[in-house]
Amino acid sequence: MWFYVQRVMIAHQVAAAAAYDSPRGSLSDLYPRWLGTRELLLHHRDPYSPEVTREIQIGYYGRALDPTRRGDPKDQQAFAYPVYVVFLVAPTIGFPFPAVQEAFRWFLLILTAATVPLWLRAFRWRTSATVTAALLVLTLGSFPVVQALKLQQLTLVVSGFIAGCVVLLVGGHLLLAGILLALATIKPQLVLPLMVWLILWACSEWRQRQSFLWGFGGTMALLLAGARWVLPGWTGSFWAALRAYREYTGRPESVLATITTPGLGAIFTVVVLIAVAVACWRARRERADAPAFALVSSLVLVVTIVVIPMTALYNQALLLPGALLLAKNFGLFRTKVFTRSACLLAGLVFFWPWIAAIALTIASLVLPATSVQKAWSAPLWSSMMTPVVVLLLLAPLANTVLREER
Repeated sequence: MWFYVQRVMIAHQVAAAAAYDSPRGSLSDLYPRWLGTRELLLHHRDPYSPEVTREIQIGYYGRALDPTRRGDPKDQQAFAYPVYVVFLVAPTIGFPFPAVQEAFRWFLLILTAATVPLWLRAFRWRTSATVTAALLVLTLGSFPVVQALKLQQLTLVVSGFIAGCVVLLVGGHLLLAGILLALATIKPQLVLPLMVWLILWACSEWRQRQSFLWGFGGTMALLLAGARWVLPGWTGSFWAALRAYREYTGRPESVLATITTPGLGAIFTVVVLIAVAVACWRARRERADAPAFALVSSLVLVVTIVVIPMTALYNQALLLPGALLLAKNFGLFRTKVFTRSACLLAGLVFFWPWIAAIALTIASLVLPATSVQKAWSAPLWSSMMTPVVVLLLLAPLANTVLREER
């Protein structure tokens, strides 16, 4: 997968950029956040302003984008995050960005690798060293993670916060878990459904679980108060930046809308949200170390990827806990002919990116690079179906476990 991304996919993108005179830039999602943080904290400039956006483009792409040039990227690389992300980035602004970029690359790699044993611990799944190593290799060799690492996407930071939050909940450290969940809201669209579920869970047993809400609420209050202090009135600029992002990215649709139609996607979204809400309600009193809690939490993350109006593949890194639970409970799917057949089809969808990447790697040994690059999209053919497959397999498993718990 790493070979495919570097030698086939990126090589194709470089050739296409040269053909259309399109700048590629640093390809670091951290850079807009880093420069915006530096300008806000050191020079007291609004990171959402057009002037700072222009400077971000110059540093990211090498020049400011020109809307009259057809080959220029649509992504403006504006500072489209809640302003309190600056508190996480602030320790780096005293260093040159190349050094920060290199250190951040290794930080993301280590953090992502750590999420595998964290989820295994949260699920109480004791595996051999060989199985753990295999899961680690498959995780770091999956396309969403490879892409996120290449782009230095903060989704991996959010994924690490979420894994740490769930592990702390299982271990009974509710206050710290609430703090981590609050920090994960730097990408609110990825955390909102999980946040609603965990707040419902905590409120259902207030006396035993109130410390989670104090940790989450207190940290959010500090983040919002700090954000207001460093940039009064930032919320209006943030929402304007989000609206602009949706415009220049072509109003992205959800996975469900992409694989069906916008109308059917909306209907399926409502059905899925109602179903997961019912599952959350049924599991609200479960202990954090109960199988039902793990399944519903993973289900909420999968549903998030399926229904949010974004199809960026790097966000599918949040499918990891759902995929691990399916692997852990694989034996339950072999009891009936129908489920065995479904698993075979699901396995083809799930493993297709690796199959295609291996084929392209072998082809690159005997065919010219330009010929191989023509098939650059082959490993991505099943990408939109992957979260749907995980959802369709995880949902009945969660329903079975919830029935047993009752």
